Amino acid sequence: MGKGCITVTKYFLFLFNLLFFIFGALIMGFGLWILFDNQSFIAVLQESSDTVKVASYILIGVGSLSMAMGFFGCIGAIYEIRCLLGLYFTCLLLILIAQVTAGVLIYFQRDPLKYEMSHIIKGMIINYTGQNRTTEHTWDYIQRTMKCCGWTSPGNWSENHLIKNSTQKLYSCSCRNDSLPGTDKKDVGLCEHLSAEPPVYETGCITSVEKWLLENCGVILGICVGVAVVELLGMILSMCLCKSVVQEDYSKVPKY
Repeated sequence: MGKGCITVTKYFLFLFNLLFFIFGALIMGFGLWILFDNQSFIAVLQESSDTVKVASYILIGVGSLSMAMGFFGCIGAIYEIRCLLGLYFTCLLLILIAQVTAGVLIYFQRDPLKYEMSHIIKGMIINYTGQNRTTEHTWDYIQRTMKCCGWTSPGNWSENHLIKNSTQKLYSCSCRNDSLPGTDKKDVGLCEHLSAEPPVYETGCITSVEKWLLENCGVILGICVGVAVVELLGMILSMCLCKSVVQEDYSKVPKY
């Protein structure tokens, strides 16, 4: 390979590693968002199931590793260090295999995951008290913003312990449909209704949540595909550059 081709390959590999570093930062940021967010549907699942927490830690770990590999790949490309390029290729291959395996497992386990999610939400509704708890207030926020009530239908709230054992006609305040007559609106807790039927939305939140997941799934899938493409290009360029380097020259490593 000519010197000009080596130079071009080297700087293209540096560019791809820079993109890989950025994508790794995005993945780590997404994992951190899942771990610390308390204003979305994820927060409801997170406090009720360890699965979401484990997934967030995995994303943070993969993102951190991707950033580290991008950094070492940049160093190996600029200074043409064969051992770093070989290590970089091997780690990229392992990460790509892990990503494909995880994607296949999630696809074939989607029905059990959906069942677990339904079980978590229905359990939260049954034990809802309206107190200052992250999951309950997050669920209230979801019902208000998505204009839905309950998980599959408003009837899920009839299983709530407080509503079932109360002598008053209670309903979830965040389910309140503004277009229907009723008492003053509250954001959280349980409200009393005087009419025969509670003034709530008729649609369950499962439809709105699935729509939200599908809309965001496109963004997540796009990021994953982008990362995979960068990984493949990085692997190809690293092998080309590694073969073109006749011998390792550790004198090129900067001295500090």
